[in-house]
Amino acid sequence: MPGFLPNVTHACFELSYLLALAAELARLRWPRPWLRVAGLLFGAAGLFAHSLFLALRQPTPATAYGGLLVVAWVLAVFYLYGTLHDGKRAWAVFVLPLVLGLVGLAFLAGKDQVPLGVPWESEHRVWGALHGVFVLCAAVGVSVGAVASVMYLIQADRLRRKKNPLGGVKLLSLERLETINRRAVTAAFPFLTAGLLLGAVLMRQYHDLVDNWLSPKVLGTVGLWAVFLLLLYLRYVVHVPGRRLARLTLVAFALMIAVLVAAHPFAGGTP
Repeated sequence: MPGFLPNVTHACFELSYLLALAAELARLRWPRPWLRVAGLLFGAAGLFAHSLFLALRQPTPATAYGGLLVVAWVLAVFYLYGTLHDGKRAWAVFVLPLVLGLVGLAFLAGKDQVPLGVPWESEHRVWGALHGVFVLCAAVGVSVGAVASVMYLIQADRLRRKKNPLGGVKLLSLERLETINRRAVTAAFPFLTAGLLLGAVLMRQYHDLVDNWLSPKVLGTVGLWAVFLLLLYLRYVVHVPGRRLARLTLVAFALMIAVLVAAHPFAGGTP
């Protein structure tokens, strides 16, 4: 067993997630109990291998590689819990493609990134780690909001056309999906704000260079914060329709992916 554990690779959990998604897609057409069981087993195996990989390799969230893998892991937990809790909903169909995409992006981003700089290698390392935790919590929030937004747009289209594009698998109501989106974005905003402010303090104190302040990572994070602020304003002040908010949440998600992939000012190595 000890000799097996170090051999856990991306392929172990990505293939398991892919097989779980295939079983769930097949269940849309042929709603058989054994397909649900197979999907759960493959999903659980993928999450187990994913967890082992993170525990053994311990990739730092200061890099695109580590950050993407951690967010993918949290979403995998979200998918498996949702599927176990309510098997009638198509959680896997919406969440697993996102998990697979994040793992694939992490692999492309490169695993040889090494965090550099004072905040990560001195007594201030804890503040750098806290900054990363805040940003990752915000990333998880916007990812959950994006999943709910896709489900909302499909459900709204289904009701308008009076046709279910997902066969016999039911979706949550528009009200429930809008609530999930609202809570996810609202919860993510304070984390993103705290991460942005803490990151600015660390950069000002230890890496006060023009290139760092104008890096894609920093500018993208500021832009993401502005999109979040616009989302909250449109929701709570203007009260725009849920369809527009869902689309804007997807824009925030795309920007979040760009921020995670961008090279960190405190990190070096393969971007």
